[in-house]
Amino acid sequence: MEIFTKAKAVKLRSHLEKYLVADDDQETVRQSRNNSGKRARWFVELVHDKPNVIRLRSCHGKYLAATDIPFLLGMTGKKVLQTVPDKMDWKLQWEPIRDGFQIKFKTWCGKFLRGNGGTPPWRNSVTHDEPHTGGTQRWVLWDVEAVQVPESDSVMEYISSVSSFSSVSDEVLEALSDGVLGSGTQSPISVVSSLKSPRFSMVSTGSPKQTNSNKYGAAMDLFLNVKAVRLRSHHDKYLVAGEDEESVSQDRNGSSKNARWTVEFVLGFENIIRFKSIYNKYLTASNQPLLLGMTGRKVIQSLPKRLDSSVEWEPISAGNHVKLKTQYGNFLRANGGLPPWRNSVTHDIPHRTATQDWILWDVDIVEIEDKSPPAVPHADSLNLESTSPSAVSAQSSDSYVDSPHKSEGRTIYYHVVDDNGEVDDEAVEGYSFRFKGNNVAELTQKLMEETGHEDIVVCTRSPLNGKLYPLRLQLPPNNADMHVVVVVPLGSKVARNFAK
Repeated sequence: MEIFTKAKAVKLRSHLEKYLVADDDQETVRQSRNNSGKRARWFVELVHDKPNVIRLRSCHGKYLAATDIPFLLGMTGKKVLQTVPDKMDWKLQWEPIRDGFQIKFKTWCGKFLRGNGGTPPWRNSVTHDEPHTGGTQRWVLWDVEAVQVPESDSVMEYISSVSSFSSVSDEVLEALSDGVLGSGTQSPISVVSSLKSPRFSMVSTGSPKQTNSNKYGAAMDLFLNVKAVRLRSHHDKYLVAGEDEESVSQDRNGSSKNARWTVEFVLGFENIIRFKSIYNKYLTASNQPLLLGMTGRKVIQSLPKRLDSSVEWEPISAGNHVKLKTQYGNFLRANGGLPPWRNSVTHDIPHRTATQDWILWDVDIVEIEDKSPPAVPHADSLNLESTSPSAVSAQSSDSYVDSPHKSEGRTIYYHVVDDNGEVDDEAVEGYSFRFKGNNVAELTQKLMEETGHEDIVVCTRSPLNGKLYPLRLQLPPNNADMHVVVVVPLGSKVARNFAK
């Protein structure tokens, strides 16, 4: 739900890698591989008195509605259309429910938004239904991409559409008008979020995962203020990055530098992380089968141009161990047995009791971030003394913990865009320097000195869509290393756009 409270508009991508689009007839919706037009963009509106419910408005000003009209006579699926608000407002309301790394959208009647496949007339159609066969279970799962709305789109149109609902308070509308029209810098969604309206977990109230929400927090606590870890499998072997810079395997030598994995947190998610090898490549859940005809998929090192969910892992507590879940609902698994299974690493769901422990990992901390002053929230959230020794072992003899004077501040890695707004060789680490402050203005001044350019714009790259966004807020308080992009006034389109 957090992405919907922060994003003004989103794109929804189905399991078939097609996007939900609003047709020009201003009534039908369908799936399309073309996501470049505004028809694939859906404005997000929060329902004021229901913090776990949203509405989705098309570019035509109409709302995504779950109707009670059958898609085909005699079939279970009901039509999903664009419509205008009426007395049956509940048909326009959708409850986002998290399922792994994806989202299900629940309707007023307990069904789910479904992107259909198969032969016509099912192909590319969109209905709301509950899948009854295993082959269609993933048809109700959607990837959510936050998108920027061009300033040319009327903000007043957004406000007038919101005001048409009695469930929106005058306080929200007044904040929208003052925030958007007064300052000209805040989006409607950001203003609504600033009102501290109640939020809900991305797991629905009735979901079994809700009862395990504390497990995510306990698992994530292991990684707070942690810069690098080693992952030890049930076989007492460590997850290591192959020297070919692609393969991943297990090895008993935990002191090897190849067993070190840098931890990165994914912006916008509180329980998702990435692991980077010493070769600056990410631990990736690929679609490649380890062996033909077998269920396990390869886990590799990769560096995609756009960081997607294949490099993201969700830590889940399991007693004194941790399970690492992929977007596919599988788990990082350390295999045993005879070759070629021995020492291999895949992602899978264990189906036999004998392999249940193969997805359990111990986390060994090898480097921690320097703690911020006590006045900063969460600065002392990592307490090694109170952490279970069987879950996390702070290594002393071969650890990589920095001395206090060396870990003071954070490392800033940066690239500079060229005339076309492209980053030159972003696959490499880029330039870097140590920075002690938490202020964007100070960082900008330092980067001006480093680059020799004036009037620069410091940007970050969104993990959702790969686009550059200006860095305007305070820097993270935990002194975490940062990767930024410097836009210089070289006459590029990017520079002109960000200078506005």
